Amino acid sequence: MKFTRTTLVSAIALGSAVALAAGVSARSPKAGAMPVPKVTAPVIQADTLNTITRELSSDAYEGRGPATPGEDKTVAYIIKRYKDAGLLPGNNGSWTQDVPTVEIAAQNVTPMAVTVGGQAMAFEFGKDWVAGSYRAVPKTELKDAPLVFVGYGINAPELGWNDYAGVDMKGKIAVILVNDPDYEMKDESGLFKGKRMTYYGRWTYKFEEAARQGAAGALIVHDTYPAAYGWNVVNSSWTGPQLYIQTPDKGMSNTQANGWVQKDVVTKILKASGQDLDGLSKAAKQKGFKPVPLEAKASFGFDNTIRTAMSRNVIGIIPGKKRPDEYVLYTAHWDHLGRCTPDETGDDICNGAIDNATGVAGLVAIAEANRKAGPADRSQVFLAVTLEESGLLGSKYYAENPIYPLAKTVGGVNMDALSPGSVARDVQVTGGDKSELTRYLRAAMQAMGLYETPEDHSERGYYYRSDHFSFAKQGVPMFYLGRGSDWVHGGKAAAEAQAEEYNNMHYHRPSDEWSAMWDWSGMVQDVTLYYRLGRSLAMSKEWPNWYKTDEFRMIRDKSRAGGK
Repeated sequence: MKFTRTTLVSAIALGSAVALAAGVSARSPKAGAMPVPKVTAPVIQADTLNTITRELSSDAYEGRGPATPGEDKTVAYIIKRYKDAGLLPGNNGSWTQDVPTVEIAAQNVTPMAVTVGGQAMAFEFGKDWVAGSYRAVPKTELKDAPLVFVGYGINAPELGWNDYAGVDMKGKIAVILVNDPDYEMKDESGLFKGKRMTYYGRWTYKFEEAARQGAAGALIVHDTYPAAYGWNVVNSSWTGPQLYIQTPDKGMSNTQANGWVQKDVVTKILKASGQDLDGLSKAAKQKGFKPVPLEAKASFGFDNTIRTAMSRNVIGIIPGKKRPDEYVLYTAHWDHLGRCTPDETGDDICNGAIDNATGVAGLVAIAEANRKAGPADRSQVFLAVTLEESGLLGSKYYAENPIYPLAKTVGGVNMDALSPGSVARDVQVTGGDKSELTRYLRAAMQAMGLYETPEDHSERGYYYRSDHFSFAKQGVPMFYLGRGSDWVHGGKAAAEAQAEEYNNMHYHRPSDEWSAMWDWSGMVQDVTLYYRLGRSLAMSKEWPNWYKTDEFRMIRDKSRAGGK
């Protein structure tokens, strides 16, 4: 998960809430739209949230690393809690779905040696740069690979934009800016949606495109503001074993190496090449930018320790009483980083209490509330996915290999990192007004007396950074939302202070631990809202769709047509 100002945001399906708060006219419901079913307020158990979060984030689970002994304990505990909550096994009598993984650990990493203009430079792994390979090969070695500055590394034909125009990347390393060209804008009027990050700004896209261009390697220039996290996050995420989904070609369609490099390192290399990073970055924001081959070559290498394994998604279900072959999803990822970079005390377990033991606790709490309410008209599926921290891989695997057909999956709710703290008066919304699920959000918020506020860090691209996105790419509308910053106790100052402390001090670090001092009232409010949204979908006959102009509409229409 990628933490926001108040831990949670709403994404993908929501957004006309933004329109009301920002003074923009909201979309009206389509003619003949069914009324949103009324849902009785649930009793969400704070003790359930507390107990599960504390248990899953204890050192006994070793940071819940996929394909480790910590996974075995985690999966067993989730299954126990699912059973206690009254769920049934969700995969043809089994509680789990196997997710085939390959773990690739870089060993004996050499410094990155760069030659430029007669100078020889060496940069330290971890401190100055990080990299790994997606290819399941015993050794990775790049020798005297020319560096090419490719701006933001974007190839978007629909926008008339190609940062790779006119260059053959074979055997070369792409040096790529983080985010996309509009991230510094104050509004959302730019070609790349202004300050709101598009998928072109995400690191996953940049590595994918570099591979499509035939590059030998890809290095993203780290800059804290447009990346939305510090170097410590990159270091902790990229210096240990990396997990991927097994592929028939053993990852050979990827570059030889993908990674990140510190901004000051790139500044030095460019200066020695007679170039200026600030000047090139400014030029890269303009349409028509052409890649810039540098007078620099880089060499580095490492051995790869390869281990294939099987991770697991955990699936439970409450069958519907009227339309059991129509499904509503609740998702949360159970995994975290496992053992990671030690802190100053030597603690190397990234416990992931907020990220995302809280989300799993939310799944169980919602299941308990649904058991008390009785079966809904549609079936409700509770999916605890693996490998979110490795690039949304568990949800991606399910979305591409669904147990329940996506054409028959109405939509759902994703929960990622619930925040301790006060209840709020508002919900912060991100992602824009994209689908007809917005009506369900409005109805739930009205019932709870909440008002709507727009996202204040849209440049950070939270839309693309949790498991809902895997389903959106396959056409399924999903909620991803939560508390705003107008806290009843402490107001906006308290919300901002807590979020900034978490981002700066605890996110993806060993200190993301459960605390007996946490206030669980806000989390209960969040889960109550999630319950209302999922339950109202499960009681409806409607099939909310993306709006006609949305990027996912054609995918959904094709899927639904096939499903019918």
